Amino acid sequence: MKIVAFERSKQGTGASRRLRITGRTPGIVYGGSTEPKMIEIDHNTLWHALKKEAFHASILSMDIAGNEHPVLLRDVQVHPFKQLILHVDFQRVDATTKLHMKVPLHFSGDEESQAIKSEGCIANHVISEINVLCLPGDLPEFIKVDLSGLKKGASLHLADIALPKGVSVVTHGGDKNPVVVSVVMVAGAEPVAEAVAASAPAGKPAAKAPAAKAPAAKAPAAKAPAAKAPAAKK
Repeated sequence: MKIVAFERSKQGTGASRRLRITGRTPGIVYGGSTEPKMIEIDHNTLWHALKKEAFHASILSMDIAGNEHPVLLRDVQVHPFKQLILHVDFQRVDATTKLHMKVPLHFSGDEESQAIKSEGCIANHVISEINVLCLPGDLPEFIKVDLSGLKKGASLHLADIALPKGVSVVTHGGDKNPVVVSVVMVAGAEPVAEAVAASAPAGKPAAKAPAAKAPAAKAPAAKAPAAKAPAAKK
């Protein structure tokens, strides 16, 4: 990536404040065999550049008065509540000197893993960037991490990550092989095989034919009243 900067002659809090009012951000470039140089950069250009991941983890080409210098972003000071960059630091890059940088991790393949696909788990990203040591020409913009082999009850450690050629990991503290991704069982989730079995209808006994109903008893027909014999004549 390329960024244009301008030499800055005035220093101090007041000068920096006036510079910000004009839409410029004060900064400094240091390192190498030359003296630190005070610079200023267009604020809006810098603001949008800082939103790009590559701006933080790759070698930049800084144009100062028509001369290009390879630099790295080292520090950014931002206003606590305003969208305002207060100051920015860059370091010159020497092609023969190794760099100590933070490089982001790009994860992929987790949805294809056995743990995520069929065992009711999720991949918890414990670490999102790692410290590396390498020459400027070997510095990667990011490092790919394949999660397709994740299994239930297992975790992905730093030593399991394939590093680009010429790049080594720098660890701090006692843990030399920290967990990068842990496999976590989702509360209340059940493996797909068990869920399918549970959702299948249980075997039902053969339906019995309904019993034949006896015909309803008919009420006896009403009998006609018996004919009376004619009375005897006297």
